[in-house]
Amino acid sequence: MRKAEISRKTAETDIRLALALEGSGKCDIDTGVGFLDHMLTLFAGHGCFDLTVKCAGDTCVDDHHSTEDIGIALGQAFAAALGDKKGITRYGTVTLPMDEALVLTAVDLSGRACLRFNAAFPTEKIGSFDTELVQEFFAAFVRGAACTLHIWMMDGENSHHIAEAIFKSFARSMKTAVGMDASAAGKVPSTKGIL
Repeated sequence: MRKAEISRKTAETDIRLALALEGSGKCDIDTGVGFLDHMLTLFAGHGCFDLTVKCAGDTCVDDHHSTEDIGIALGQAFAAALGDKKGITRYGTVTLPMDEALVLTAVDLSGRACLRFNAAFPTEKIGSFDTELVQEFFAAFVRGAACTLHIWMMDGENSHHIAEAIFKSFARSMKTAVGMDASAAGKVPSTKGIL
């Protein structure tokens, strides 16, 4: 099984994260940020990844540091679990509806960090969670994973539905991208020979 464990400790957060790519969606999430727990649970379930995340963070300040650092750690876990990326599909694209919200995500496990985030939330908060932190999470993830990620909101009126559609679509795109391509067994999916 392709799996990884990441420990990340700073003056602001203490994170332990475990990821298995060939999983069943089993998760144990406790980030100290309720809405992020919900989104990561959705991510694990819809991507069929086994995911454990434990974070003690300075949420007395706000949720920013915990959200960003978990994004970094999750990206690093994907990079570590994928190793040399031989035989992977590499690309994944999913357009996903969540009630009135419609979101497209496209990922390339390219080795190059790039985020294009085109989503507008109608509210500044979802509960106590700052909606601007959704973009911060994904910016941190692409840095940790060294991947290209496009997130495009095509429709939506409810902030919760938009965020949920983003995380579910992202999960499905990642599931495809990390999947093994039987026609390219043992090969790095790049004409350069390396990702």
